[in-house]
Amino acid sequence: MNKLILLASLVLTPITAVTEQLSIERIHQSPALAGSTPEKLKISPDGKRITFIRGKAEDYQRYDLWQYEVASGKTEILFDADDLSTGEQKLSDEEKARRERQRQYGSGIMSYQWSADGQALIFPLGGDAYYANVSTKTVRKLLDTDAFETDIKLSPKGTFISFVREQNLYVINVATGEETAITAGGGGLIKYGMAEFVAQEEMSRTTGYWWSPDESSIAFTKVDMAPVGVITRSEIYADSIKMIEQRYPLAGTANVTIELAVFKFASKKTTWLDLGNNKDFYLPRVQWQRDSQNLTYQWQSRDQKQLVLRNYNLDSRKTSVVITETANTWLNLHSDLYFLDDDAHFVWASERDGFKHLYLYKNTGELVQQITKGQWVVDQVEAIDNSTKRIYFTGRKDTPLEKHLYQVGFDGKNIQKVSQRQGFHSVSFGKDASVYVDNFSTINTPPQVSLHSSDGARITWLSENKVTPEHALGQYQKQWVKPSFGTLKTEEGIDLHYQLFKPRVVQGKHPVLVFTYGGPRAQVVRNRWGGKRGLLMQYFVNKGYVVFGLDNRGSNYRGKAFEDAIYRAMGSVEVDDQVTGVKYLRSLPFVDPQRIGIYGHSYGGYMVQMAMFKQPDYFQVGISGAPVTDWGLYDTHYTERYMGNPKEIPEAYEASSVFPYAKNLKGDMLVYHGMADDNVLFTHSTKLFKHLQDLSIPFETMVYPGKKHSLRGKHTAIHLNKTMDRFFDRHLMDR
Repeated sequence: MNKLILLASLVLTPITAVTEQLSIERIHQSPALAGSTPEKLKISPDGKRITFIRGKAEDYQRYDLWQYEVASGKTEILFDADDLSTGEQKLSDEEKARRERQRQYGSGIMSYQWSADGQALIFPLGGDAYYANVSTKTVRKLLDTDAFETDIKLSPKGTFISFVREQNLYVINVATGEETAITAGGGGLIKYGMAEFVAQEEMSRTTGYWWSPDESSIAFTKVDMAPVGVITRSEIYADSIKMIEQRYPLAGTANVTIELAVFKFASKKTTWLDLGNNKDFYLPRVQWQRDSQNLTYQWQSRDQKQLVLRNYNLDSRKTSVVITETANTWLNLHSDLYFLDDDAHFVWASERDGFKHLYLYKNTGELVQQITKGQWVVDQVEAIDNSTKRIYFTGRKDTPLEKHLYQVGFDGKNIQKVSQRQGFHSVSFGKDASVYVDNFSTINTPPQVSLHSSDGARITWLSENKVTPEHALGQYQKQWVKPSFGTLKTEEGIDLHYQLFKPRVVQGKHPVLVFTYGGPRAQVVRNRWGGKRGLLMQYFVNKGYVVFGLDNRGSNYRGKAFEDAIYRAMGSVEVDDQVTGVKYLRSLPFVDPQRIGIYGHSYGGYMVQMAMFKQPDYFQVGISGAPVTDWGLYDTHYTERYMGNPKEIPEAYEASSVFPYAKNLKGDMLVYHGMADDNVLFTHSTKLFKHLQDLSIPFETMVYPGKKHSLRGKHTAIHLNKTMDRFFDRHLMDR
């Protein structure tokens, strides 16, 4: 199958190649300017199909399930969401919260799971579960209730589906339809099989139950929210105000109490694990070993300086410590624990040498050897070929600005780069690690999806998505600006990466927009398609702005020392580094040093305020979106990871708050916020509003009724971008 196939069904709707200016409205309209590329691609366990979800041509946020047959090269829609569930999808409050935590936006078929034999798959839709036979293309509802079931899964062998209903865990036999309640008594402050708020938002754990590989047992959590303090917040909508009492673990306050149990189907008995006398801990990961008799879980200390991998044996009911990781600042969580087919070894990731690398262990916890090493980081393990003893992983060995696929032996010898094109590669392997799907892009190239053999050779296109005159993006190519990448040195001699867009026609002095995030576990400067934010950058460049971005200390993929600079000192070195960027901008002959604007959302919104308050001579204009203003108002797991406990070091929290510096504001600042934000609470902004008013310092605001932290919705995005556009033009372009 050494042919290149452009799948006809993925070809974009032809658009007359007429040059026109890129507009904010067009950025958010259908068809998507980036092209209709497939998402959530999976290779079926039998290797015969590649499935994916794809937005409709008329509505890119309404998703259907598609398949590509490897043998025939044929692509077709498997299930149309509109045929199964018409009208607007009504989500429960719990599901809305889950999707907000997962940053999952859209409607229709948003997720799906294959059966182990590759003959069937399951997907949730409208709170029900649909079981589909891919050969006959038939589908049936397995759940058809008035309740809204969440976290729906297919068991490892496909015998059952499992789900959470009204805070209890259930399973249904697929063949017989028999339903079994695994737990009872859930409701109110007690949740079974569900991930608590900080697990979802901060630990990337969105589930609270785990099947054993042989389906004989199921592990699950019990969460008691009673210890968590209640905050009363308002959710302000266009025509109503709701007063919400929310269990929100503010920094320095109590977390939930969490327990872990195993239910055995044969005996129908539940056994609770002894997690220790200290109840003030986190449970970030749970994973079964291949034998279904050993359950591992990761125990993290409240201060996040210790992470312990433990193993619980179902037969002996004994728990043993496998690995203990420690740090002087904090330990980053990961999901790179893989038990090998020899049932004697596993692969584990650690940052103990200052960079995230892979290690080989015996199941007893004895270290065999470090597999990867060097002053670069591993992103994650993508697949393991046990037959050839090779590990496939993505990482930043060549440059932190690009993600590439590599392979290495269990012995750590002969690391080879597999991906071939410069840029960003997000991959998904088949079960036997012989083939993978590559979602590739650069900052100038919208996503292209292709099927590859494990040596990197391309087998076929799944979506070439080439920008031609007929492509949705084609008519804007004459005005397209390619950025330059570079590095700047701090006063301490540390390299900082930046990207710079300058107008195609440079005349005189231009205003600048600095796009920032600045916070940990994130990256702004990278050779990857920037999505709608990238298109917005092009929009501003086309208008005559210089657009700039810089990754300051504290950001990701540069090693632990680079991150640790913000420990107990948020809002300090990040601002210093952004000033380093502005000093460089001021040295450019086409930049007006008195017209520097800055924009950011969430941590980026916090950065805008700290930059304008602490360095008002460098930043004249700013737009701060959904900002943190007082870290004492943010959640335990995130905030204490970087800032420690406010009860122990209140002075650090005071220094990292925006309020001591707000009196220094000289420039023009706009603050926007969703009025139903349950993550960065609207209180962050209202507290700042009052503070600036008390100081008699003018500022501007824009609030969004009923909107959460991500401000979802096309019309909201258009309005926000237009508001930004008018504000920056008024204060930077028109003066």
